[in-house]
Amino acid sequence: MYELNTLGYQSFFENQVESADYQPGRIATAANGIYKIFSPQGELQAQVSGKFHHMAIEARDYPCVGDWVLYQPISNELKGVIHKVLNRKSLISRHAAGEKQEEQLMAANVDTVFLVNALNQDFNVRRMERYLTQVYESGAAPVFILTKKDLCEEQEVADKIQAVEEIAFGVPIITVDALHVNNDEMEQIKRFLDLGKTISLLGSSGVGKSTLINRLLGKEVQKTQDIREDDAKGRHTTTHRELFLLPDGGVIIDTPGMRELQLWTGEDAANQTFRDIEALAERCKFRDCRHDQEPGCAIKEAIDGGELSSERYKSYRKLQREAKFLDLKEKYGAHRATRIQVEELYKGTW
Repeated sequence: MYELNTLGYQSFFENQVESADYQPGRIATAANGIYKIFSPQGELQAQVSGKFHHMAIEARDYPCVGDWVLYQPISNELKGVIHKVLNRKSLISRHAAGEKQEEQLMAANVDTVFLVNALNQDFNVRRMERYLTQVYESGAAPVFILTKKDLCEEQEVADKIQAVEEIAFGVPIITVDALHVNNDEMEQIKRFLDLGKTISLLGSSGVGKSTLINRLLGKEVQKTQDIREDDAKGRHTTTHRELFLLPDGGVIIDTPGMRELQLWTGEDAANQTFRDIEALAERCKFRDCRHDQEPGCAIKEAIDGGELSSERYKSYRKLQREAKFLDLKEKYGAHRATRIQVEELYKGTW
């Protein structure tokens, strides 16, 4: 049995319920069209109705982990039929693996995303920029959790924290040990946990998400593995998305680790990640400055003067191109978007 407010049920969702014929519940797992729902009746197994399936057009029409749905229970069985997905407060998604232009939903109705990254050899600022862009697009608030600080020298940890601060303006940063999150570290993390609030963890394989979840839950529900000795990279452990209730209040959603993240976003989210570069661009002498050889280019001057790293600017340009293509694809379709991209690359304006 679950209380709705414990699961994160708020007036935003309650106001969408127009009929007493269906009951609200929250999706805990989703796999192959089978959904586990947490509800006041307990845990139910459910599928979408035939009408729902017929009306659905794209991936985001279907429920994903964290969604609030309206379902009809089946008498005398711990099963139900899903009739509606309630409007989401936030949605974390990415470009699905493969060549097709498909969106993959990861977690819905998340308040805070813990971006988990390791401080050892797997530390990658450019990857963090991509995750940060993804979170800004979702509508959730980001928090960086940097793990495995005990595997690094103190000065190395300080340098890497500074590197994250330079790309994540005003975003909280918490550092923790590899295997044992101590009480002080837990208190910093628990500031973002509260009854009815939902957090999610994103990060590459083996950075310590499962270890952190086990510590938050007070029991081992996710398997953990040691890092590989040859390259210090973690082994993949979590294989699916799942929602858990925290003992002190709140909800947590774990997601499988990702080495590569292809965005499913627009230019606005990318701009928010690179606010420093956007601010520099406004100081350029010419409004249509391409930041190449034009006189009075503030970005070029910042790079030459060491105020802005060329690697960060290259990352910005790459994400801008991805985001612009996605915006064009949504407006004109994949075929025409690709043609526009090729034409602008030829002209040197992409």
